[in-house]
Amino acid sequence: MKLSLIIAWLFSFPLNGHAQNIKNMKNNQTSEAEIRNVIEHYYFRGINEGNTELLTKAFYKGALLFGDVNEVPYFKTAEQYIEGVGNRVSPQKSGKGFKAEIISIDIINSIAVAKLNVRMYDFNYYNFITFNYIDGRWLIVNKTLTHVQP
Repeated sequence: MKLSLIIAWLFSFPLNGHAQNIKNMKNNQTSEAEIRNVIEHYYFRGINEGNTELLTKAFYKGALLFGDVNEVPYFKTAEQYIEGVGNRVSPQKSGKGFKAEIISIDIINSIAVAKLNVRMYDFNYYNFITFNYIDGRWLIVNKTLTHVQP
C-alpha cells in the first residue's frame, strides 16, 4: 500500500509541473504584450515626442536611473529624468531621427527586464529596463543605460 502511494505521488509531479508551466506561459504572453505596450506607446513615444505625460504613466514614481554616457557616470530619479526630457528639444522636433527597438523581454512572476536599443541625436543607447507589476500595471522601476559607439 505504501509503495503504491509513493509511486502515485511521484507520478503526480510531472503532471502538476506541466500544468503550472502552461498557466505561466499564458500569463507571460499576456504580460509580455502589456510590457511591449508600455515600452512602445509610453516610453518610446514619450522620449521621441518629449511627452512627459506619457513617460509619467510608464515610470513608478520612485524609479531610479543609472549608467554612463561617454564614460561619465549617470544618475537621476525618474522625476529628474522626465523633467529633463520635457526641457530638451525632442528627437522628433530636432529632425535628427529616432530609432528604437526591443531586443528582448524576460518575465518571471511580477518582475520583468527588457533590453532595448535607442538611437537618437548622436547617441546609441542600450537600456536595461526593470519592470514590476504594481496595482494591476507594469511600471518601470529602474533603468540602466550606456552609450555605445556605433
